[in-house]
Amino acid sequence: MIRAARRDIQGHLSRFVKFAAVGGIATAIQYAVLVLLVRAFGMAPTPASSIGFVLSAGVNYLLNYRFTFQSDRAHGPAVAKFAVLAVTGLLINAAIMRLMIGAGLHYLIAQVCATAVVFLWNFIGNSLWTFGVAAVGERKRI
Repeated sequence: MIRAARRDIQGHLSRFVKFAAVGGIATAIQYAVLVLLVRAFGMAPTPASSIGFVLSAGVNYLLNYRFTFQSDRAHGPAVAKFAVLAVTGLLINAAIMRLMIGAGLHYLIAQVCATAVVFLWNFIGNSLWTFGVAAVGERKRI
């Protein structure tokens, strides 16, 4: 019983670390697009952040599907669920950016705060809904 609980905790912790690594890659893409669009093209930070978010979502999905969750779910349902979470995350990101920039904070500080909130949203949602949290050997094809 204790071994099984320890194995479950280790599995969730490992998944969280992998999710954070994948998130780091996606975040780097989003921030690069954000800074490029703001500094080189004079775009407002909130839409620039949103464009970066959307561009990083495909990489995020593929890496999480294969690496983080080692999913055996069919791509159709998984992509649909991922998209619902991603669109909600995009709206959360844009709202936080708009509020914090409107309050006078620098756009990169606002983006760091938005990233932290969306990271937690995405981890919980993808763990529980998109890919499931069961151990790989216990999963059933959906």
